[in-house]
Amino acid sequence: MGTERVENDQTRGEDASQLDAASIADVSVEVSTVDHKLRRKRRCGRRKRHRVKAETLKAAWARLLNVPYLALIIASVVFVVVVIVWSLLWVFIFRRESNNALYFAGMFRVPNVEFIPEFRQAESHEFVSMATEIQDVVSSVYKMSSVSKLYKYAVISDLSTNNKGGVLVHLWIVFVVPRLKSPSVCEECVGAILRDSVHISLQNRSSVGYVLGLPVDIDSILVNAVHRSDFTSTATGSQCVDKLYANLPGVKVPLNVFSSWGGVSCYVKLTAYPGSFIRLTITSFRIEPSNCVSDGLTVYGALLPMRGRILHRLCEPVSTPLSLVSTSNVMLLSFRLTNGNKSFRGHFQAIAEEMCVSHIETQLHPGFTDQIYSPFYPSLLPPQCSCNWRFKTPNRGLGVALKFQNYVLKPKDMKGCEHGWWKVNAMIFCGSYVDHHTVFRIADHRPEVEFRCSSRTSAQPFQASYSSYNISQPCPEEHFLCSTGLCVEKTRRCDGLDDCLDESDEVFCSRPTMNCGGNSPLHSYFVCNGEVDCLNGKDEDNCSQETSCSAIRYQCSSGACILKKNAKCDGVHDCWDHSDEEDCACGDPSPVKKVTSSIGSGRVVGGVNSVEGEWPWQVSLHFSGNLHCGASVLSSHWLISAAHCFSKERLSDPRHWSAHIGMLTQGSAKYVAEIQRIVVHEYYNAYTFDYDIALLQLKKPWPPSLSPLVQPVCLPAPSQSLTHNHHCWVTGWGYRSEEDKVLPTVLQKAKVPILRQSECKKRYGPVSSRMLCAGVPSGEKDACRGDSGGPLSCQAPGGGRWFLIGIVSWGAGCGRPNLPGVYTRVNKFTSWIHSHIT
Repeated sequence: MGTERVENDQTRGEDASQLDAASIADVSVEVSTVDHKLRRKRRCGRRKRHRVKAETLKAAWARLLNVPYLALIIASVVFVVVVIVWSLLWVFIFRRESNNALYFAGMFRVPNVEFIPEFRQAESHEFVSMATEIQDVVSSVYKMSSVSKLYKYAVISDLSTNNKGGVLVHLWIVFVVPRLKSPSVCEECVGAILRDSVHISLQNRSSVGYVLGLPVDIDSILVNAVHRSDFTSTATGSQCVDKLYANLPGVKVPLNVFSSWGGVSCYVKLTAYPGSFIRLTITSFRIEPSNCVSDGLTVYGALLPMRGRILHRLCEPVSTPLSLVSTSNVMLLSFRLTNGNKSFRGHFQAIAEEMCVSHIETQLHPGFTDQIYSPFYPSLLPPQCSCNWRFKTPNRGLGVALKFQNYVLKPKDMKGCEHGWWKVNAMIFCGSYVDHHTVFRIADHRPEVEFRCSSRTSAQPFQASYSSYNISQPCPEEHFLCSTGLCVEKTRRCDGLDDCLDESDEVFCSRPTMNCGGNSPLHSYFVCNGEVDCLNGKDEDNCSQETSCSAIRYQCSSGACILKKNAKCDGVHDCWDHSDEEDCACGDPSPVKKVTSSIGSGRVVGGVNSVEGEWPWQVSLHFSGNLHCGASVLSSHWLISAAHCFSKERLSDPRHWSAHIGMLTQGSAKYVAEIQRIVVHEYYNAYTFDYDIALLQLKKPWPPSLSPLVQPVCLPAPSQSLTHNHHCWVTGWGYRSEEDKVLPTVLQKAKVPILRQSECKKRYGPVSSRMLCAGVPSGEKDACRGDSGGPLSCQAPGGGRWFLIGIVSWGAGCGRPNLPGVYTRVNKFTSWIHSHIT
C-alpha cells in the first residue's frame, strides 16, 4: 500500500489530466492509502512510546531501589497489612466481644495484708505486684469453674481499705458469652463461684477463708453486673476519671464540675486516710430534672459503680447545702451533665467515726427543751451507722418522751425495717418518715435506746426533743392521748379537725347533733360546708367572714382565713383578694353528646361506657407501649398519678412511659406525650401505700387547641369538705373484675359514694389519714388493676366544677363485698403538689 501511494504521487506530478479522469476506484484507493498511512504513524508512535516507557521504568526501578524509597514502600505495605489485620480482628474478635461481653464489678477484703500508701498509685511497683497476684488467683478460680470457657479476664482497678483493716480489692470481671448462654453467667452465679471457693476453706467459724492461698473475707464479697460504658469509662488510663485524696481530718477539699462547653459523663474517686470516713457536701447542683436520664449524680460507697453500694442519687437541682457520709474512707461520684450551663459545687473532707453514745438525765418538770440527733446530723444517714442513748429520769414515776419532727416509731412486724431499726429495752421498733410531729413514750425511768441505720441508701436525718413525763398520766387533765402520741384538748375531739394528725381524734365519732335553734354555736361539721343543714340557713350565713386559721378553714393567698370550707372555684368571690377564684380554668367538661346512666357493655367494676369529652382530664399511662396505670391532667405540663405505679427500678425511668391524653377509646388519643420527669413523694411507703402520690412532667405541653377534649381537673383546697350532695366517680380502662383477662377499650366510669373514715378503718384497720375509702357495700362498683393512679372525681353540689378528691391506690381484690377501694386523699397533698408544679 505504501508503494502504490508513491507511484500515484509520481503520476499526479507527470500528468494532471489523468488525475481529472480518475475513477471512483482510484479515489477509494487514495482514501485507503491515507488510512494506512495513519495506522503506520500510530505504530511508529507506539514503538517510540514503548521505548520511552522502558526507559522510564528502568529509571523508576533505579530510584525505587534507592534506600529511602525502599523504606517508604515497606512502611506502606506494613501499614496496609496492619489495617487489614485490625479490620479482621475488629469484625471477628473485638466486635464479637463488644456485642457479647458481660461486665461485672466486684469487691472483697483481704484481711491480713497491710495497706500501704503505694497501693493508691496504680502505676507503683507495689500496686502492680499485688494486683497481678490477685488477678492470677481470681482468674484461676473462674478458669476452673463451670463457666471457664466463657471467662475472658479480670482486672484489678483499685486497692483501698475499708476501716476494718487489710486491703479492699476493687476488680472488673469480663466474660464473652453467646446470647444462648447468657443465663449461665448471671450476677448471682459469678458471685457464688467466688464465695464457694472461699467457703470451702472456712475454719474456726471465721468469715475468712482461702482462695489458692489468698485470704478473703467471705462477708465482704460483692459482685454486681454493670454496663459496658461503666467499664470503659472507669478502666485504667481513662481520661474520664479524676482521683482526689484527703489526708488531713476536717480539711475541705474543693470539688467543682462544669459543663458550660460540652457534656460531662465522668467519675471522681475520693479517698481519705485509713480509718476515716468521707463527708461530701453539695452546696449547689444546677441540672435539668429528668430522673437522672440526662443529668444527675450517683454517689457510691466504693471505687467502682456498683449498684449494691449506691449511697445517694441526685436527680433534682440542689440550692440549699446537702451533705452525706460514706460507710468507709472511699467514695465514687458518677456525674452525668448534658450540654448547657450545668454545674456542681461542693467539697469533701475526711471525718472521724462518730461515737454516738450518750448518757442523758431528764429534768423533773416536763418540757421538750433538749434534743438528740441522728448520727452525723445534719448529714444524710449512711446505710451503716448506730447510736446509743441511755436516759435517766428523776424518779421511777417518770418515763421518757421523744418528740420527733418528721419520724414515727412502730412495733416491728414480719417485714424488715426500711428506715431505721430501734431497740428500746427489749422491744424492737421500726422507724418511718411522716410529714408531721409524733411523740414516742417509754414507760421506764432508765431506758436504753439503741438505733441502727437500715436503709439501703442514704436516708433523711432525724432529730427528737426529749422530756420526762408522768407514766400514770401521759397527758394533762382534760386532754386526749392521740395515736401519734400528741395530747389535744378533749373538747377538740370529733370537731371535724384532724388535731392528732392521724385522725385518731375523729374516728369512731357519732354524727354531731345539729343545734339549729339553740343558743349554743353550731358544730363546725355543719358550718359553711356548702350544704344548707338548718331550715333557716343559719349554718351557711356569713361564710366569707374571716376567722382563725385551721385545716377546716379556707386560706386565701393573703394569709387570711374564712369560714367557708369549699370556697375554691365555686363562682363566688369570698376572699377580699379574689384568690379563691384564681386558676379556675378546670373541672368543667363539655361532653360531645348527652350523658346517660344506661348500662354499657364494659365496666371498671360495675361501670358504664363514658362519652367523648366527659372526663377530659383522664389520662392513660403506657409503659413500653402497654396500658399500665391511669393519671389526671393538672396543667399543660403536669399530670398526677399514684407512686406505686413507678416504685420498681425499671418503672422509674420516664423514657419508657407515654401519656395518652384526650382519649375515649384505646388507640384514639388526641395527643401522646413523652414523660420528662417522675416525682414520687419522698415519704412513699411501698408496704402500707401511705403517701401514694406522684407527679409527671411532660416533655412538651399538650396543644391548647385540644381543649375542651383535654382539660385539667380542679385541685381541692386543704379545707375541702365532702357532703351528700357531692357526686363522685372513678374512671379508667382497668379490668372489669379480678378474673378478667381482657381490658376494655372504651373508658369506663362508675359512681361510688365516699365512706366515713371510721367505716374505712373498720374494713381495713390501719388506714392513714392520707387515705379515703369509696364504694358500695355489695362491692359491685370499684376500681381494679389498670385503674391505679387514675382519678376519683367529685362534682361540687349544684352542677359545679369537678375536683380531684382521690387517686386510685389499693384495695383487697376488686369489687369484693364490704371491701371498698382505697384512694389517696388529694387535699392532704395540695401544698406538696403546688411546691413542685408552680
